[in-house]
Parts: sequence; structure tokens; C-alpha cells
Amino acid sequence: MPKKRGYHHGNLRQALVESALVLIETKGPTGFTLSEAAKQAGVTPAAVYRHFEGREDLIAEAARQGYEIFGDVMQYAYDKGQPSALSAFEATGRAYLAFARKYPGHYIAMFESGISVNRTPELANVAARARGLMEKAAADLSQHIPPHKRPPASMFSAHIWALSHGVVELFARNSPGTQSPFAPEDLLESGIGIYLRGLGLVPPDK
Repeated sequence: MPKKRGYHHGNLRQALVESALVLIETKGPTGFTLSEAAKQAGVTPAAVYRHFEGREDLIAEAARQGYEIFGDVMQYAYDKGQPSALSAFEATGRAYLAFARKYPGHYIAMFESGISVNRTPELANVAARARGLMEKAAADLSQHIPPHKRPPASMFSAHIWALSHGVVELFARNSPGTQSPFAPEDLLESGIGIYLRGLGLVPPDK
């Protein structure tokens, strides 16, 4: 067991978030109690309420921190793909899968907990930043499509977001009954390629 920490512990709030992330990953967002989170952090249950009103409040903070990391990952992918709009866009799609694998607790808190991104202004802002980066990548790439055939950047990015999310949920999280003979990376890469070919952004032979 971790050593008990009193109220003087300067980073108790973050310790509780990290404890919650472990529990979210192993038990799911509704499979643990605040008492378990407190025990995992090495404090009394009463200490939790000095920082969080309840379990949903704690999960929301885990989600907020997840969106911050997610936004940074997306920004890094976008920047790394420059100056090619195509490379930048494809990189943001791959970043989704990479994030879900590296930060499963955050991913679950963000997308599987039922916590609304509008629960707090802070959560809404960081979620909007992440979405905005993918939309920016889509808008950049859309400039290579004739105006009369160009989908809205928000729709363009939403399609890739949905494709990425589907690959993660079905094939990258070891869900029962959803095994695929193809690696999640290959599924995502080929799916994005088919989508981009349909928009005339990738030659048919690539």
C-alpha cells in the first residue's frame, strides 16, 4: 500500500487523478468508488472531498487532462507533417490511435465515461482545441479540392475522427469478438487512404 498522505501533501489532487486513471483502466469509469480512489492514493475517503465533489468530478478532471495531452499529441503530429498538408492530415489520424494506446485511462475518461465535454468551461476549451487541430489539418488539405467538390472541413475531419475512433474501439482495445487479421495501424492507414482517394487527394495507385 502507498504510504498515507495527510492534507499537507502538496499534490494530493493530482495523486487522486492518477489513482482514478489506474482504476478507470482496470475497472472502467463506473467500476470504482471514491473510497477506492482514496485508498489507491493512500489517503482517507474524506480527503477526496477536499478536491472533488464526487466520482464524476474526478473523472472529468482526468478527461480534461487527457484532452490536454491529446491536443499536444495532435499538435506535434500536425507540425511534424508540415509542410505537406497531406502528411500533416494523415499524421493527425495516426496520432489518435497512438494516444489511445499510450493513455488508455485518459482515453476511457474522455470517450467512454459519459462525461460531457461541456461539463466545465475548462473541459470544453481543451476538447475544442483538439478538435480544432484536426479541422485545421482538414481545412489545409481541402484547399487541394475544387471548391464545388470540397466538403466542409468540420465534416471532413469528423469522418476521419469517426474512422479513427472506430478502429480504436473495435480493434485496438482487445474487445471480445472483434479480432481482425489486420493490425489496427494498417486498418486505419488503408481506411484513410480510401477516403482520401475518394476525394481525389491521393492517386488511385497509392
